[in-house]
Amino acid sequence: MKSTEKRSDCPISSSLDIFGDRWSLLIVRDLMLHKTRTYGDFAKSAEKIATNILANRLQVLEDNGIIIKLPYPDNKVKGLYQLSQKGVDLIPALIEIALWGDRYVSNTEESSPFLKEVKKNKTKFLKNIMDKLSANDDAPN
Repeated sequence: MKSTEKRSDCPISSSLDIFGDRWSLLIVRDLMLHKTRTYGDFAKSAEKIATNILANRLQVLEDNGIIIKLPYPDNKVKGLYQLSQKGVDLIPALIEIALWGDRYVSNTEESSPFLKEVKKNKTKFLKNIMDKLSANDDAPN
């Protein structure tokens, strides 16, 4: 695993060096909500990530152990991405960012379906989703 060059020893700064751009946490979000995804799935997301940026972000997340790339069944060219345990451990922080955004910056009155579930019972939601994603993690922590 390649390590990302740190700007400082501050844990927030070091974390942002890995996933502090505008795309990486959206990749984690998609893997959280959909378990596994292909490159093409990410390219079709509503946010319209450019393919060169997508390829770079997937590589950075893989190099830093946040995601793993698995072989796609019956296709040697395609890859299937999923969260590693390290990526699954990001989910509580991602949920807090989503709740903050829903409260302070969302332009709609209606929360997304997953946030509705979070708001009903955040502890239960986190346990269920993290258990589900961790159960299929084949990568080391």
